[in-house]
Amino acid sequence: MVNRRQFVKTVGLSALAGAGMKLAGAQAAAAPRSEGNADKTKLARLFPGCCAYSYNKELRQGSMTMEDFFLKAVELKVVGVDMTVYYFKSTEPEYLNNLRHLAYKHSLAFSGTACGVSMVQADAAKRAESVTQIKKWVDVTDRLGASHLRIFAGELPKGASVKDAVDWVVEAMKETCDYSGKKGITLGVEDHEGVTQNADLCVELMQRVNSPYAGINLDITNFVATPAQDAYAQIAACIPYATHIHIRDHFYDHTPVDMDRVWKIFAQAGHQGFVSAEYEPAFPDSLPSATGVPILMEEIQALCKKYSSV
Repeated sequence: MVNRRQFVKTVGLSALAGAGMKLAGAQAAAAPRSEGNADKTKLARLFPGCCAYSYNKELRQGSMTMEDFFLKAVELKVVGVDMTVYYFKSTEPEYLNNLRHLAYKHSLAFSGTACGVSMVQADAAKRAESVTQIKKWVDVTDRLGASHLRIFAGELPKGASVKDAVDWVVEAMKETCDYSGKKGITLGVEDHEGVTQNADLCVELMQRVNSPYAGINLDITNFVATPAQDAYAQIAACIPYATHIHIRDHFYDHTPVDMDRVWKIFAQAGHQGFVSAEYEPAFPDSLPSATGVPILMEEIQALCKKYSSV
């Protein structure tokens, strides 16, 4: 991979304590590190986080609020939370300011926010609306004091080619990264169901968008294996561009993730950023979130301690 840009400087752990401070540099810019580093493991800074989506059922049904989620994160000794915007009661300044203040009071950082906007739209007007929506969520992210927003590419529409989809995503990300960059906010496109389920395409997007404010919101279980690359090889290919990492403990075929192997990939790449639980009780024998999230968080915390330089 071509090293086109430099990593932004990382902030100290003490700066993570206040959610009001932007985490400008807890994640890397969208470019590989210099190959000149002999021991990148010494650079690794891995912070345990938790995505609000881990409590998707509770948040959607109303038995848990975002405020409750914050308190649960504190109970679990989480460093930072990913603010999935599906669960926001409002985008009014008063509501967002209150969330930001509550996080500050509990020394809870925001690893970022996450919206569900998809950029792969065959209709030009819909693509323009996607850009408008992403900019809206950039503004919300800015109001919260976070520095990262997760976005989606999307599924391929009938009659469209992968080339069409890539062109649409590149066009949208160039415009939205220009906008978010003015606020110091990085956009991470997730490897997710649809056109971004293989590493080659994700890396192509990063190289074509070519912005320090573009990256990959790396979900380790979403890759579709190819003859050339299994999931672990694709994780390794994307980690130099990762801006935020989502962790589940099982792939979609129910195969357990070799978590220690994955953390070694993070450490060997010298990754710096949040590694966030995104628990999903997707199988009949899955534990409920109340039980499953603490177990997953405990494993994430142990591995971050094992492989992080801080």
